[in-house]
Amino acid sequence: MENEQITKNTQNKKKFDYKWVIIASCFLMVFTCLGFCSSTKSLFIGPITQNLGIDRSVYSINDSLRFISSAIVNLFFGALVTKFGPKKLIAAGFLSLASSMLCYALATNVFILYLGGILLGVGLSWTTTTMVGYVVNIWSKENKGTIMGAVLAANGVGGALAIQIVSPIIESTGDRPGYKTAYLVVAAVIITVGVVIVSLFRNAPKGKENAPTEIPKKKRRGQSWVGIESSVLKRKWFFYGALSCIFLTGFVLQAINGVAVQHMKDVGLDPAYVATVWSCHSLALAGFKFLTGFIYDRFGLRISVNICSVTAVFVMFALALVTPTPMGKVLAVIYALFSSLALPLETIMLPIYANDLFGEASFKRNLGLFVSINTAGYALAAPLMNLCYDLLGSYKLGLFISGGVMIAIIVFLQFIITAAARERRKILEKV
Repeated sequence: MENEQITKNTQNKKKFDYKWVIIASCFLMVFTCLGFCSSTKSLFIGPITQNLGIDRSVYSINDSLRFISSAIVNLFFGALVTKFGPKKLIAAGFLSLASSMLCYALATNVFILYLGGILLGVGLSWTTTTMVGYVVNIWSKENKGTIMGAVLAANGVGGALAIQIVSPIIESTGDRPGYKTAYLVVAAVIITVGVVIVSLFRNAPKGKENAPTEIPKKKRRGQSWVGIESSVLKRKWFFYGALSCIFLTGFVLQAINGVAVQHMKDVGLDPAYVATVWSCHSLALAGFKFLTGFIYDRFGLRISVNICSVTAVFVMFALALVTPTPMGKVLAVIYALFSSLALPLETIMLPIYANDLFGEASFKRNLGLFVSINTAGYALAAPLMNLCYDLLGSYKLGLFISGGVMIAIIVFLQFIITAAARERRKILEKV
């Protein structure tokens, strides 16, 4: 009997949890998709507009279409993932991303660029924040913030590598414009990684493919709670307040981060220095996303969101003051490093908002809705910020205005978090 018990214990210890393969697959997916397709995006603004002879505001419609398509797709995320499962959506996402990169590489006019933007939005919707939030919620029931932060931190690591690979290719000269070659390289990377991810992925743990989600009746930080039904949320002002803050946060962060690299070049910083600084930004992003998830699991929503939001205001003003002087170069480094602590507001914090503020009862619907409304903010940000440049010859005024909007968001969020917490306590008292 004793030997039999030892054998069982040994078998249990050796039993491998496939959850870690799924988490690693999500990490690689974010590393590649956001790192190569999104983090490098601002490097292409100047070369593409110069080669095609178009204004930046005209080019930015490509970004708007990307974000609009992503917003629309995310609105139906809950229904789509229920019908097809995450694996099929991930496969479709990689196919859309590869097609998008080919459109950018082969584009001879803005309409092909715009098609590339639409495909990019669809692809990222099914391979990044929304999908990762859904998958982590299925495969892990504890320390979701830390795990989510670790997975989404792959964006920073992937971006740092992608920038160093893509930037020299863009700057190269030859028969074909460098940026077109760079997009072909990215397309090849996407296809290769996509095949690996899809072959490893499982929709759910064995035996739980059709099982209902287990929801703890009591909530701890970083863990699920029973939640508020969608029908009830529609009558709550703080739900619409949260949507407003998420929209505006997406607007100001995308407005700033989408032009940061080009703004640094515009004010006179050397492109090689900017590429190095931006690689540091990507590495810092990896660390700060993980740190944000860890802080949430330990200290809760209010502290984690306030740290990110206050930092966002600080770095927006720092970027506005960047110049080619020694002090201006220091401000560029400050922006690059600490803007990474602000950006979790538009990635890791969205699943956390959905789970912490409103719980499991409406999680799937709210996750898609929050990412959708956040992305709608992106769509408005790109043309307005680039219109600011076309009219004034600089992004500076837009940067200062964005900082002021972020201050208002911080204040309003305090009332929303308090009201949602009060509603949660009422529900948990009845359970």
